[in-house]
Amino acid sequence: MDYFAKRIIPCLDVDNGRVVKGVNFVGLRDAGDPVEVAKRYNQEGADEITFLDIGASHEGRDTIVDVVKRVAREVFIPLTVGGGIRKLEDIYNLLNVGCDKVSINSAAIKSPEFINESAKRFGSQCIVVAIDAKRISDEKWHIFTHGGRNDTGIDAISWAKEAYERGAGELLITSMDADGTKMGFDNKLNKMINEVVNIPIIASGGAGTMEHIKDAFLVGQADAALAASIFHFKEIDIMELKTYLHNENIPVRL
Repeated sequence: MDYFAKRIIPCLDVDNGRVVKGVNFVGLRDAGDPVEVAKRYNQEGADEITFLDIGASHEGRDTIVDVVKRVAREVFIPLTVGGGIRKLEDIYNLLNVGCDKVSINSAAIKSPEFINESAKRFGSQCIVVAIDAKRISDEKWHIFTHGGRNDTGIDAISWAKEAYERGAGELLITSMDADGTKMGFDNKLNKMINEVVNIPIIASGGAGTMEHIKDAFLVGQADAALAASIFHFKEIDIMELKTYLHNENIPVRL
């Protein structure tokens, strides 16, 4: 049962050493110190934590390894880190300070072989490919990079399939249209991606209610749901959410 348990993942978007949250990737507001926020989630029953250094790729600098090291010391659940990862050495440095998985985005699009190389060196279980997708038409989404600044023109569904075939162990799919809106996940996008890959999918962007998270699992067929503001600003309690999901017959770790 545990193997199939759906995961609840708070996301820490970190900018200049602080946790921030915006809407549609802009208008950021402060949500605290990353170490303290991560510690709280560890105690509140989160299954994993995702830590994204959101300015790193745009500013062309490396992920803040020292902050990751401090977070890893305080949390005892899996920690995924992304932002500014461009070479194998970056992955090594992060795994070395205690993170469990890395999330790659811009670098994978720039050089898709990076997925193959990373999976071969560190194992697929460590490699999460992050996909920031924006709807272009009813059944078409494009990949955007650099915090949603650049439209690559790449089709999100075919890119998800390629990332899977190249060795990604997991896909983190963020709907840029839904991000921060609290209007629900893009379940259509997630379901379509789920149909072409055979690895776990993390739904991201749009969580506003417990029902939205239930729908991400039942309608969007996601394996995990990632959210930020509803947890940061204590609008939804993680254990209450898990109890709700359990009562809706969705397997979760209580």
